[in-house]
Amino acid sequence: WAALFQPAIELAEKGFPLSPRLHTMLGFMAQRLCTEKAVAAHYLKPDCTPKDQGSLLKNPELAATLKAIAKGGAQAFYSGPIAEAIVNAKRSHPTNPGRLTLQDLAGYTPKVREPICGPYRGLRICGMPPESSGTVAVLQTLGILEHFDVAKLAPNSLDAVHLIAEAYRLAYADRQKFIGDPDFVSVPVAGLLDAGYLKQRSTLINMDRSMGVPVAGAPTGAEPRGLDDSPSLPSTSHVSIVDKDGNMVAMTTTIENGFGSLQMVKGFILNNQLTDFSLSPTDAEGRPVANRVEAGKRPRSSMAPSFVFGASGNVEAVVGSPGGGNIIQYVVKTLVGLVDWKLDIQAAIESVRSGPVDEG
Repeated sequence: WAALFQPAIELAEKGFPLSPRLHTMLGFMAQRLCTEKAVAAHYLKPDCTPKDQGSLLKNPELAATLKAIAKGGAQAFYSGPIAEAIVNAKRSHPTNPGRLTLQDLAGYTPKVREPICGPYRGLRICGMPPESSGTVAVLQTLGILEHFDVAKLAPNSLDAVHLIAEAYRLAYADRQKFIGDPDFVSVPVAGLLDAGYLKQRSTLINMDRSMGVPVAGAPTGAEPRGLDDSPSLPSTSHVSIVDKDGNMVAMTTTIENGFGSLQMVKGFILNNQLTDFSLSPTDAEGRPVANRVEAGKRPRSSMAPSFVFGASGNVEAVVGSPGGGNIIQYVVKTLVGLVDWKLDIQAAIESVRSGPVDEG
């Protein structure tokens, strides 16, 4: 870890020029950032305007944090001074105190889950399973599109955008109702990805008009659920990497929203991942929401880091996207561009977006 962390430690110590993109983001967020002393001191001038483009951003506190983790491993984060600072910041916040405890952090363990895979035009696409809704929704959308000759539609034509947007609507309707942390709720992944179910859902698409906001389907294995009402926030970062030895990684990461909770501790910003949970635990009829808040539960995300395998098992592409709730759409349109329209990867990534879908 010491070698791995060293480039980031050097950047934190020596600083880097404030980029035009970050300067623009700070301009949008300046008034909110100004309410939090630590983050404001790092990014803003005393008058609460963003620091100048090109000015050097140094972060010695982050360098110290990274050095501690590089030396002590993950335990140095989940216990000790770093953990104490996180808990203190959350519990003592003057307007929005939290309930996080040292025991919560010390008891956290990462989960290794088996990927889920599905077919599309002779390829095999694999990605993150629930609690992320990303890959399920991507595979559902593609499974619905398999019943249409997408390749004959001009890329980004009105018919293409309409068709793909309607397929999104159907996938998002199921996502809002059935996806949550599988350690807490039963998630009918097999039913949601069943070929017969997706064929039936595809018949709901009319090329002459929009279906509006559809209702969720009734996949095999589904239990009665209320609709999730978590807010959809633009956020997230993604990297796809293939090295010279053929090792591959698709990694999507987030602190939720552009600057997380706006609270800065030990040189880093704390997340506001709680907004990935449903705001309501039940619907109007009293049905439990799969993605409701529960102690120890992991929130549903839209992350969809994916590998695309050819018929012989070779990797054809490594993809993913930022974009919060729209990640699903950006990954699908990249895959459709690659597979159906034979675009090169950059053109597929940059192709027009169909826009956000009303999730109901």
